Amino acid sequence: MKFADGIYRLGTETAFEVLAKAKALEAEGKSIIHLQIGEPDFPTPKNICDAAVRSIQAGDTHYSPAAGTMEMRKVIADYVTKTRGVEFTPENVVMTPGAKPIMFFTILALLQKGDEAIYPNPGFPIYESMIDFVGAKAVPMPLLQENNFSIDIKGFEKLVTDKTKFVIINSPGNPTGKTIPQSVIEEMAEILRNRDCMILSDEIYSRILYDAAKPYSITKIKGFKDRTIILDGFSKTYAMTGWRAGYGVMNTELAPVIAKLMVNSNSCNNAFVQKGCIEALTGPQDAVDKIVAEFDRRRKIIVEGLNTIKGFNCSTPDGAFYAFPNITGTGFKSKELADKLLYEAGVACLSGTSFGAYGEGYLRFSYANSVENINEAIKRIKTVIN
Repeated sequence: MKFADGIYRLGTETAFEVLAKAKALEAEGKSIIHLQIGEPDFPTPKNICDAAVRSIQAGDTHYSPAAGTMEMRKVIADYVTKTRGVEFTPENVVMTPGAKPIMFFTILALLQKGDEAIYPNPGFPIYESMIDFVGAKAVPMPLLQENNFSIDIKGFEKLVTDKTKFVIINSPGNPTGKTIPQSVIEEMAEILRNRDCMILSDEIYSRILYDAAKPYSITKIKGFKDRTIILDGFSKTYAMTGWRAGYGVMNTELAPVIAKLMVNSNSCNNAFVQKGCIEALTGPQDAVDKIVAEFDRRRKIIVEGLNTIKGFNCSTPDGAFYAFPNITGTGFKSKELADKLLYEAGVACLSGTSFGAYGEGYLRFSYANSVENINEAIKRIKTVIN
């Protein structure tokens, strides 16, 4: 078949490809430890599930407004106002089935051929994929280990041109787990202040932070509330990946455009899922605290374990649930070692190159798995490396 040109520019999310390979090996009877997928291994909290069940039983099984119900949008606006310290209203909110459509829709709405978009590299692969899809130029912003995987301001300034129409930031980041310091975000804002460009601030991991790390949204900086799209959702914080519930918070000129894209693609959001999401944001947060505490425990164990492996050098993540060790000391390329660990050790992880060219020399391990499995994975990796 002959497909539209844009289809050939689309990338993919390698985590799902590796998951399929791992499942195939398990079907053959092989033992696989899954450290490849970015999915919390906890059940969705019971109060959230109960709210959705009550909603189904009450008959909330029909169409709802494209951007989300007014109740849902108000709850999100109140939550984001409280957590970011910047006032938003329901008119700023568009809910989508998962947070990924916010990337998809905003890039469709704001970028075209001839425009340039700066994105983090290594970073979530859909950023680059969608920029390429619409025909804009994807400009990688290197996140290097010698800079603690943060943004080098001098380097960033050189990337910005008159064609720059879109900048993506992600903190805490995937795959590095690192946060961008407030001072760096403030310097970025000054560089962009007189530029005609929008910012997509991917804050999906903003509740999963450790130690003294604190979230900081660029929307807090004067003049940037209306220039920024906050991307957030329920999948990571509340272990709701299968519910497909995310949202964007943006200016009131852009929100109706994103809602129109919802109408043209998904029609609307799931009605009873929204009731579960309302309970997630307004109900008890004990489960979130327990989840983050457990991730913190696993973080320390996996980082310590990876650093005992010959040729591995792993820094400690500030948030999210990913470890991103440097493996150049092993002598292997990233993809080569990731395949070797899957087929010889039964440990599924991702090559750093799944997140862009600057991911070469690294692997990503998701510690959304039990401590027992993490420890067993370290043993298996050591056996193969040795």
